[in-house]
Amino acid sequence: MIILGLGSNLSSNFGDCYKNIDLAILYLQKYKINLIKRSSFYKTPSYPNNKNPKFINTIIEVSSHLKPDDLAQTLLLIEEKLGRKRKQKNEPRTCDIDIIDFNGKIMNFNYNNLLFKVPHEKLIYRNFVLFPLQEILPNWKHPKTKEDINSLIEKLSTQEKNSILKVKKP
Repeated sequence: MIILGLGSNLSSNFGDCYKNIDLAILYLQKYKINLIKRSSFYKTPSYPNNKNPKFINTIIEVSSHLKPDDLAQTLLLIEEKLGRKRKQKNEPRTCDIDIIDFNGKIMNFNYNNLLFKVPHEKLIYRNFVLFPLQEILPNWKHPKTKEDINSLIEKLSTQEKNSILKVKKP
């Protein structure tokens, strides 16, 4: 089971944040990454600067025969196709695709001068990962800590729990 997190808080030449995410999923499928499950869309404040546009996020479960570094290469290519520019950390972006879990493995690897940590090292603090993940995989457990998704959500601050909103595509 491979879990990916997708987010967008900027429009692209293709459309709004929802369209960016939908297109990213279509591109994934063109690269033989098979969609198994998809969460609803969730809206959250931008981090760390909540003055930036709010993010639209979703979590998907996929299957693929790609190795982790080949998957990373594909994800970066899709982000680039959708207009992502990497200038500053945490800046607004048209598309962000993170590897949340890769078949329950714990690994770190470099690709294109970027360090990938799987499972994603900050997922336990991110409401925009945990809530949609709980929606599609209510029995998921963190590969490293073995904590279940409900325990991880319980540990979020009240502010984090209250700052996420399930939304429908306009």
